[in-house]
Amino acid sequence: MERVIFHCDLNSFYASVELLSHPELRHLPVAVCGDPDSRHGIILAKNEPAKKFGVKTAETIWQSRKKCPDLVLLPAHHGEYRAFSKQINLLYQEYTDLVEPFGIDESWLDVTGTIHLFGGDPQALADRLRDQVRSRFGLTISVGVSFNKVFAKLGSDYKKPDATTIITRENFQDIVWPLPVTDLLYVGRAAARAFERFGIRTIGDLAVFDRESLFTLLGKNGAQLHDFANGLDLSPVAPADQHPPPKSVGNGYTFPRNLQGREEIRAGISQLADQVATRLRKCGMKCQGVSLAIRDPAFRDLSRQQRLESPTDLGRELAQTAMALAESCWNMDHPVRALTVTAIYLIPADEAGSQIDLFLGEREDKREKLQKLEGTMDAIRAKYGPGAIAHASAPRDSGQEHHAPPSGGHRTYGED
Repeated sequence: MERVIFHCDLNSFYASVELLSHPELRHLPVAVCGDPDSRHGIILAKNEPAKKFGVKTAETIWQSRKKCPDLVLLPAHHGEYRAFSKQINLLYQEYTDLVEPFGIDESWLDVTGTIHLFGGDPQALADRLRDQVRSRFGLTISVGVSFNKVFAKLGSDYKKPDATTIITRENFQDIVWPLPVTDLLYVGRAAARAFERFGIRTIGDLAVFDRESLFTLLGKNGAQLHDFANGLDLSPVAPADQHPPPKSVGNGYTFPRNLQGREEIRAGISQLADQVATRLRKCGMKCQGVSLAIRDPAFRDLSRQQRLESPTDLGRELAQTAMALAESCWNMDHPVRALTVTAIYLIPADEAGSQIDLFLGEREDKREKLQKLEGTMDAIRAKYGPGAIAHASAPRDSGQEHHAPPSGGHRTYGED
């Protein structure tokens, strides 16, 4: 039986949620962003009128205002976005138990086994979902319908806002193949550059390119992308309660003023590492490596990573490793605009083992004390809020823009 996969994409999600409270602004170009007075003016989302001016997610406010001087800026309310996302995914679960979120504003649905309960017509069911989201929440979605996840996502991107696009085995070459290769899921910048050297500019170019050559060029990833371009994606939609664990956990700050000197950089790293460790413990994971990214005032980025001797979820150990990375690659006299600390190579905490070194009993005893301390801090934060307690070394005047680095299906700055 041919699979029926939906990809539902909330249109201009952050901006659309904000406009529920500001209906008088709907006809104006609107963007959701950080506080421009604190130097972290990054566009997180924009509405359709703003898109017509060329405003883009993740660009700075001053870049957007050069394109659109009358752009209306609204602050972000991430708690509201999470609440809407949860409720909308519960709506999807009224139609199938195979609902797999892809970020906060997108989800795949496999309705193969349930579509007969709702009339059997994919177009009609997709339109019904669009009507339900509009009537219940005041928001709109675009829905792609296809026989695999990759093409379903291409369908939801194909026509926006508030539209349904059907991609079948009979029409996918006409719809999908003329699209830029960068539209294909998981084609990143490195792959796009490699494809450009070989004249691969469209998904169709990729589909007809020699698969073995792609394997030689990009390894398994190249062969997989070739399969995707030919409609050979067999990946399942995960059940609603069985989503894969994160591949990495990270936090980043753009600081309100540049960090200067070793101690300020150490304080910034310590605060980020503490937050990453808290999130690791919350999701029951430990990391086997740490990545550090540093951005200077000219927006130049430098990143390094290192494997750990043993898995950890302790902020102190993450901070020590991240600081060692900083000292190995960064001139401490140079100013730092932003830092990102990421825990990588994650494994479930209960699989990490204790890996005790019999010759370092004192170190293990110290580790146990740290675990108790950070566990106590978790309990205080759970009761009184995330800002209730922090390490003494944390920067006093944060006011930072908080963002999570790319990992799995999570985005860095916001939504499209």
